[in-house]
Amino acid sequence: MHQSTNLTKFTLKMKFTIVLLLLATPGLVKATDQDLHQQLEHMDALLFENAFNQCDLDVLERITHTDFEFYHDQGGEQDRAEFFAAIRKNICGNPDAKPIRKLAPGTLTVFPMYDDGELYAALQSGEHDFYIRAADQSMVKTGTARFTSLWALHNTQWLLKRVLSYDHQPSTIVYPSQAVERDMDAGFRPALFDTERRISALLKQHHIPSIGMGVIEGGRLQQLRMFAAEQAPPLDAIYKVASLTKPIAALVTLKLVNEGRWDLDSPLSRYFVDPDVAKSAELRSLTTRHVLSHQSGFPNWRYLSPNNTLRFEFKPGTRYQYSGEGFEYLRKAIEAKLGQPFEDVAQQTLFEPLAMLDTHFYWHDQVDARRFQPGHDADGKKLPVARHTRANAAANLLTTVEDYAKFMIYLSAGAELDPSLFAEMVRPHVDVSQASTFALGWQRFDIASTDSQPSEYVLQHTGGDPGVKTIAVLMPQSQRGLVLLSNSENATKLWGKIISEHYGTLGISLTNANFQ
Repeated sequence: MHQSTNLTKFTLKMKFTIVLLLLATPGLVKATDQDLHQQLEHMDALLFENAFNQCDLDVLERITHTDFEFYHDQGGEQDRAEFFAAIRKNICGNPDAKPIRKLAPGTLTVFPMYDDGELYAALQSGEHDFYIRAADQSMVKTGTARFTSLWALHNTQWLLKRVLSYDHQPSTIVYPSQAVERDMDAGFRPALFDTERRISALLKQHHIPSIGMGVIEGGRLQQLRMFAAEQAPPLDAIYKVASLTKPIAALVTLKLVNEGRWDLDSPLSRYFVDPDVAKSAELRSLTTRHVLSHQSGFPNWRYLSPNNTLRFEFKPGTRYQYSGEGFEYLRKAIEAKLGQPFEDVAQQTLFEPLAMLDTHFYWHDQVDARRFQPGHDADGKKLPVARHTRANAAANLLTTVEDYAKFMIYLSAGAELDPSLFAEMVRPHVDVSQASTFALGWQRFDIASTDSQPSEYVLQHTGGDPGVKTIAVLMPQSQRGLVLLSNSENATKLWGKIISEHYGTLGISLTNANFQ
């Protein structure tokens, strides 16, 4: 009996395979009967709009053959019971992250199947797009696929008997083109990490000489990789990381607070006063907390302001405005109080204890210039190297992927801070956008839970100078993280793709949140 059943299934599969082969045969005539096409278009709508999108499983029961089989190029084979269970769990199980299917316009085709001139079935093929719809009804495109369905005509009723779902491709996540500085669309559909050749091709496409990547899982550096358009740099390649300097400076400051050598809420004017703001009424209210949460009231850089002078643009602590000047003001105050260069303070409190041997705030004899990766412009042209000779708490840090990952791992474990101080560091201090806030030294995103991912807060910081683009993403609750260092103006184009491929729905949500 078992052998006979297997033989029957084999025969049915062979018939279905033969039909698929016939689709590629020259001269095969598509259905020209408009009524038939409309009937099958209606059945497709019942299957996907009613059953899949709206989770009306009564409709699915009515239109599915008792001998139904489903074949997925990634999920394998399912019978009717398995298919229904998967729909209930994966498609209809979480209304806050609901998969949605949309038929690609103009792709649906229908082929009639006759037995001695009598219509008994129809083959339907097309392409569709998939999305995740959040609780607020916003949608993020997650991928595309092709499908072929066999509909059997049973007593004038169309019943779905076989489905092939194949050629699944992840979405490239397209965002507004005007967001030039935050362009995360690689324009590259296949999975990035399948082969080294594929990665090299993508880097060449975007004129990106190299990207260093560190992946943190379970509080450990799981992957340390270097990718290049041509020859990959060494694993200990040194990069300038632009504003990824700020989280380092923030933790150095908080370590001083933890040791009782500094105070978050004392006026910085006790230790340092910049001549440009010496007569400003706002001066005495400026604190370290304001600087680390970007509420200092300062512009990003004074050289971008009229007359190249520093001034308060609003009262500290009243709203968010990203400012490198604030971090530099803080550095000068710390140096004035402690009587030490900021580089030395960082070495003592952070770099030496963590064995961050290749991390420095400026160029000096300990920096191995042979390993340094110079920046490149959007056309791939090498840019001149500016060798800064004094610390800047907001930019210009030199480091390696491994060193920065050590810092992130240490931070995710609490950084040996008092628990109340660590909680103060990671809590939201000021709204940045609808989707994010700023903590102390990091931008924070709170990602809602899905059926496969609990809710989690994410700390993120980016860095950008001419020819340099960097990003660090850290999830302290699960002790996961990702750091990407690149010496290219174009590296941001890969961020969304890499983050979404590594972290799935969470990565897509995070990438999408960057544009809200």
